Amino acid sequence: MLEVVRAHYRDPRHAAALIALLDGYSRDPAGGGKPLSDFARDHLVDALAARPHVFSVLAFDDDLPVGLVTAIEGFSTFACRPLVNVHDIAVHPEHRGRGIATAMFAAVETIARERGACKLTLEVLSGNAPARALYRKLGFDDYRLDPALGDARFMQKWLDD
Repeated sequence: MLEVVRAHYRDPRHAAALIALLDGYSRDPAGGGKPLSDFARDHLVDALAARPHVFSVLAFDDDLPVGLVTAIEGFSTFACRPLVNVHDIAVHPEHRGRGIATAMFAAVETIARERGACKLTLEVLSGNAPARALYRKLGFDDYRLDPALGDARFMQKWLDD
């Protein structure tokens, strides 16, 4: 039976599930194709717990962890309200296609509404067609203000070598 819960970072079961699922996602080509670093494995849960603007949702199939979403509260200056950026979305490969991501997104949306958020945001690789299809089904669309200016592009600049 599927159970979706807000993660409690100090709960050893939740902490272990978060690290295992995130490591699996990190090893996937869509997550970069490399395992989590030892540093991330050792410090991530404490770092998340120290940030009140971060929350995670876990999905369990009975006792087996099968899904993870980590979200980070930001702020919309135009709306003058919080927004919630869905940062990590992972469903164990053997459990995909069963509505787990949809259930986790419903929980994230509930938490975002409780926080007074005006919107959810996320990034997705342009070549990840299954994820893009799911997000569109859930009501997400490309970010744009004026169609004449086109869609926004997510960009990054690493600060560490």
